[in-house]
Amino acid sequence: MKYKKGDQVKVVAGKDKGKTGKILKILTGEDKVLVEGVNQYKRHVKARTQNQKSEIITITKPLPVANVAFVCPKCKKTARVGYAIQGKEKMRMCKQCGKTI
Repeated sequence: MKYKKGDQVKVVAGKDKGKTGKILKILTGEDKVLVEGVNQYKRHVKARTQNQKSEIITITKPLPVANVAFVCPKCKKTARVGYAIQGKEKMRMCKQCGKTI
């Protein structure tokens, strides 16, 4: 997967199309990413004990990787991520502006 934790991404499909946020977690087995402040749902939680209150909590659910696009920190545009080998290091690069990330 070409995305890493902490990358800035933009949602390109779904109910939150156009929103941006940082990647909090990557689920490689499911090909999904958890993006901060995107794809949030409300959940009703019932009290388990007498002292505890019932409440409505907000849950952030993961998005498919295909529904997000990488935002380059240098050119601030959505771009694909490529790789370039410099010496013995494999560096990630922006396909839009060509700079290393």
